[in-house]
Amino acid sequence: MTTRRKHSTGSPLEKAAAYSRAVRQGNFVHVAGTTGYDYETMQMPEDVAEQARNCMNTIRTSLESLDASMQDIVRANYYVTQPEYFEAVAPVLSEYLGGIDPAATMIVCGLIREDMKIEIDVTAQLDQD
Repeated sequence: MTTRRKHSTGSPLEKAAAYSRAVRQGNFVHVAGTTGYDYETMQMPEDVAEQARNCMNTIRTSLESLDASMQDIVRANYYVTQPEYFEAVAPVLSEYLGGIDPAATMIVCGLIREDMKIEIDVTAQLDQD
């Protein structure tokens, strides 16, 4: 049986909604939808590009806590609240995922809080041991 490992940022949202920031099961790591909070201060920047940067930093930390890396990402989903945010977040996504180039989808939708402008979830697959 494969051991399940979990990672938490300590966000009160994780506890309230009974989810983990990331879960590793076998050679897959699933990182939950991650918004632009700075989890050390629980502050949300206004700028969507800064929110995207916070998302990617949280995702990187979550992957590393489960012995994975950004290089292992095979799938990414981006959720933005305005179509024009693409222009602002694309360079940030390229900074973190350029050369990795996972399969990706960007969806325009509402998020659960008005100050949230972007949410990102990823799936990573590690080489089998």
